[in-house]
Amino acid sequence: MREMQKEVDEYIGQFKEGYFSPLAMIARLTEEVGELAREVNHYYGEKPKKATEKEKTIEEELGDVLFVAICLANSLNIDLQTAHDRVMNKFQTRDKNRWTRIEEEEK
Repeated sequence: MREMQKEVDEYIGQFKEGYFSPLAMIARLTEEVGELAREVNHYYGEKPKKATEKEKTIEEELGDVLFVAICLANSLNIDLQTAHDRVMNKFQTRDKNRWTRIEEEEK
């Protein structure tokens, strides 16, 4: 995760404009999540693509979401590895008994 943050920071660092404001990036992230939702709907939902629409993939849209999320984190000096570790700890402690584990179903 830190390598990805470093790579994005080096990319953005070559431009005078730098990172957009956090509010602008939230708007951009919302836009990218919307595009991801549209792709998922095309592949798994009831709304097929129009013949005139550009072909995109869920992978491409997830990449866009990830890039903007990394930009937001970098602009706020948030270490995403630390954030990830904290959320995983939360799921592994607070929510450890929330869902049925596979091994419990097999007994």
